[in-house]
Amino acid sequence: MDLQNNLARTLMAALVDHSATVGVIGLGYVGLPLAVTIAAKGFAVVGFDTDTSKIVQLEQGTSYIEAVSQEALSGATGLGRVSWSDDFALLTTCNVIVICVPTPLTRHREPDLSFVEATGRVIAEHMKPGTLVVLESTTFPGTTDEVLTPILAGKGTGQGLEPDRDFWVAFSPEREDPGNKTYNTHSIPKIVGGDSATAGRLAEVFYASVVDKVVPVSSTRTAEAVKITENIFRSVNIALVNELKMIYDAMDIDVWEVIDGAATKPFGFMPFYPGPGLGGHCIPIDPFYLTWKAREYGHSTRFIELAGEINVNMPDYVVARLREALDRHCGKGLSKSKILLVGVSYKKNVPDMRESPSVRLMDIMLGQGAAVDFLDPHIEAIPPLREYPHLKDRKAVKPQDVATGGYDAVLISTDHDAVDYGALAELGIPVIDTRNAFASRGLAMENVTKA
Repeated sequence: MDLQNNLARTLMAALVDHSATVGVIGLGYVGLPLAVTIAAKGFAVVGFDTDTSKIVQLEQGTSYIEAVSQEALSGATGLGRVSWSDDFALLTTCNVIVICVPTPLTRHREPDLSFVEATGRVIAEHMKPGTLVVLESTTFPGTTDEVLTPILAGKGTGQGLEPDRDFWVAFSPEREDPGNKTYNTHSIPKIVGGDSATAGRLAEVFYASVVDKVVPVSSTRTAEAVKITENIFRSVNIALVNELKMIYDAMDIDVWEVIDGAATKPFGFMPFYPGPGLGGHCIPIDPFYLTWKAREYGHSTRFIELAGEINVNMPDYVVARLREALDRHCGKGLSKSKILLVGVSYKKNVPDMRESPSVRLMDIMLGQGAAVDFLDPHIEAIPPLREYPHLKDRKAVKPQDVATGGYDAVLISTDHDAVDYGALAELGIPVIDTRNAFASRGLAMENVTKA
């Protein structure tokens, strides 16, 4: 490809020979693994974050994310290829800048792009001509060219920087899956779309030096749509099995047995499993991004919104099942009961609490007068949560104290492997199992309610 000017050709050469410096903004579950992976591939990396406590930990060689081992972190820092900073003036040293900041929802379930916008303004203030900027944060189609690029072009550095002449913008959605032992940052195929042919080619060459496989698409909008489609697909199918669970419960049919049976068909079926609601940084949020954007084009998203409604309401269904079990087995109401909630992270075997349905379950039970403890081998105490500040610093019960905790029921929300389910069975109290944890481990199903 014939690059259009000397700035593009210079950047391409720096990407090819790995002499480019890469800035990664946002050192969370996406940014930190990416920064360490980029450094391991031979690039100089500056990791940026506004949270100074993260910078301090990283400078001390301490990883706060399970996906980044101490060995990987020390390997990257030991080679002298990576540094950590909250001084965004250092962006002037970067040839590539990757944005990995949150894109949450507002209380009204509308996109909150404040982190992307603020980051764009900071980059615009400091970036030099000849820079490639890549957004990895999941968002609605059109965010890169409608929101980010105008901010970068509008501010500039006083040098009249223009997109596709002085800097280039691309979108490459993160596809991290915390706790996945099979796939990681460098082995997951990378979707890449640029806001021009040159931007797309630069981004493709950059990521090809970092990950095993790059999948180029025609535009940033297409790349944004790929990621949001992946998560809507999961949201809709999870909503389907959640609805089936409620129907089959009423028919006294085990939905897990049904799904496992259907999964034996070698074509035309993909198993999804029910749960107490959706969690994580993508699936509970991304569908609402497209729903919001679709209104601009005069379209409603009834199917997507219905799926979201089913998934959002699952914690209420689970608590209703808990109340039924307490009444049936103990003859007492939830307001007079003490409940052990098992698992507060959003998925098994990880310490990630983002959008965890367990938190909503705890909040509902507390609001209805119950006493609630939680058991989670990956969470020592509940961190600050924007929507649940009153739960901050609640500490996990120790496994050895469960038998003497005086609990009336156990509610399994996240089925961590490190939990002793046999010990829970020996308590002889009602168990509300939203993850099929007991049956999948061959434990006795007395007093167990699948919900």
